[in-house]
Amino acid sequence: MCDQMKKEYFAIAEHYRRCFEKFGDNHKGVDWPNLEDAKKRYSVMLSVVPDDLHVKVLDFGSGLGHFLEYIMDRGYTNIDYTGLEINQESVEACLKKFPEHKFLCGDILGESPVELEEKYDFVIINGVFTVKRDLSFEEMWSFVQSCISTLWQYTHNQMIFNVMSSHVDWEREDLFHLPIDLLADFLCENISRDFVIRNDYQLYEYATIIYK
Repeated sequence: MCDQMKKEYFAIAEHYRRCFEKFGDNHKGVDWPNLEDAKKRYSVMLSVVPDDLHVKVLDFGSGLGHFLEYIMDRGYTNIDYTGLEINQESVEACLKKFPEHKFLCGDILGESPVELEEKYDFVIINGVFTVKRDLSFEEMWSFVQSCISTLWQYTHNQMIFNVMSSHVDWEREDLFHLPIDLLADFLCENISRDFVIRNDYQLYEYATIIYK
């Protein structure tokens, strides 16, 4: 990892490092058990980005660059893409695959946080807030709030992220199931009252789009 400080959320980063080590560069390597469901998530994330304007996109928690692959497979040429990832191994893999694109390695919450040199039209956060491993709900919720608040400063237009839904038959202990009311209260009080909840893509999660 780029920052060797001991942080609770580093357990999440370590989990994904081990997934990559075990499964390699595929959907299981970023802990998506089902490829088609992963593509559905990429589609939801990409839905906020116009295809007729030149835009700058920050992919926070870019993993192995699979969202960029999805963008390229669909022929988008108007996106100036930047990936930001905490695991050095994943960044190195992405730079080998996509040498013409920018991938940054760093921790935005550390004592020496990675410096983003510009603002982005869209900030995409796909999967970063779904797995909590052994973190308590309160620790994970604090991490989520800190990430959103920090990244919001670098957003010109919209931010989109997904979390596990609390409207399920049962909740997995290692996943972060966030009640919509709790999220809405935080956004209204600290970020923006202008947001949309997407609960329409047949997965046990929901996506939130926040507007500047």
